Amino acid sequence: MTRFTTIDQWLAHLEQRHVKSTEKDLARVAAVRDRLGLRFAVPVISVAGTNGKGSTCAMLESIARHAGWRTGLYIKPHLVHFTERCRIDGEPVPAAALLPHFEAVEAARAGTPLSWFEFTTLAILRLLAQAPLDVAILEVGLGGRLDAVNVIDADCAVITAVDFDHMAYLGTDRESIGWEKAHIMRAGRPAIVADPAPPASLVEFGQRLGADLWLAGRDFQCRGDRQQWSWSGRGRRYAGLAYPALRGANQLLNASGAIAALEALRERLPVGAQAIRSGLARVELAGRFQILPGRPAVVLDVAHNVQSVAALAASLDAMGFYPRTRAVFGAMKDKDIAGLVPKIAPLVDAWHCCDLPTPRAARAAELAALVRATPAAHGRSVEVHEHAGPAEALAAALAAADPADRIVVFGSFYTVGGVMKSGLPRLAARHVPERGRAGAAS
Repeated sequence: MTRFTTIDQWLAHLEQRHVKSTEKDLARVAAVRDRLGLRFAVPVISVAGTNGKGSTCAMLESIARHAGWRTGLYIKPHLVHFTERCRIDGEPVPAAALLPHFEAVEAARAGTPLSWFEFTTLAILRLLAQAPLDVAILEVGLGGRLDAVNVIDADCAVITAVDFDHMAYLGTDRESIGWEKAHIMRAGRPAIVADPAPPASLVEFGQRLGADLWLAGRDFQCRGDRQQWSWSGRGRRYAGLAYPALRGANQLLNASGAIAALEALRERLPVGAQAIRSGLARVELAGRFQILPGRPAVVLDVAHNVQSVAALAASLDAMGFYPRTRAVFGAMKDKDIAGLVPKIAPLVDAWHCCDLPTPRAARAAELAALVRATPAAHGRSVEVHEHAGPAEALAAALAAADPADRIVVFGSFYTVGGVMKSGLPRLAARHVPERGRAGAAS
């Protein structure tokens, strides 16, 4: 049997095998699951959707932990280190703890081909299933029906906002995409639909299946003003809630869905009002409208499709006035780049387009050409630069920025991860008066 002594060696080995998942069902993955004897003895919450999955998982984890429950979390993709994908009680597992589970999957597959994602998912699921947990929270990948996480029968399914992404795999319209994601539901079990306007296919699938559908606006809802918000559901209400610590235009919808999931599991996993308040107030998740301390203002956001970039733009617009905004931008070439750039272009004065370290990525020159082809808002003159990577792009943006300016890093997990790889940057922009005096002297 293949044996490696580090996780990096295992991951490199799996990448070199180039196994692609082309099956029309999960039979291969389920067969390996059964040979592993993979079963959870605690409640499992699966979370699917186009946008908001990671934030919803982080909120579920935070609330459950503040209620005193020991949590296991599978979240993806990672920004810098693979071990970010698996957390127990809020902390990434040590890489060494994953090694026996990689070995177990290699032994159990008995020649069955598994993709990189399928193999690593089974290894992480096995670790979580054997850990002393009270609840397991599993983020589903790009779809639902054929996602390796779906070999686990979740006790509660959560489906966040559904929009256009991964259309080559999931379909070219919301109805097709919603149908794919609906497959994480199970008959007779709660299925939380947090999208306030879900595709009809998603709701119809749940109804035919016999899932216990909780629909936003029907079975639960939220209301708020500038200071606080409230949640109401099936016979229960929480008032005077502080807004989630995760910033962003759609985080209230994500929080509402997380509360609904925990309410649906109340008999097995009771959570009180104070845990909800504390959990939402203290939740953390890197790269989701994350504002770094210091000046200029630097915002990190993994937004990478039209819907999420539109939400990012709304959140940026709500921040207030900044003399100039610079964008560090890297993206995958299979994304609707021509559709997402106009959503944020009116806010950006200078673009720092960058290459990313994956063959899937669009080149900086391609991104720059698309940006130049996007009409500048209000007749503004917009700078466009090209860089070898996210770190170089951010360094250039920082060098050009005044302390009162703003920089937003977005477009991909690789873009945000690239600027975080060597640690978060220390923000020390030049002092404005010095620049003014130098300009006057020249």
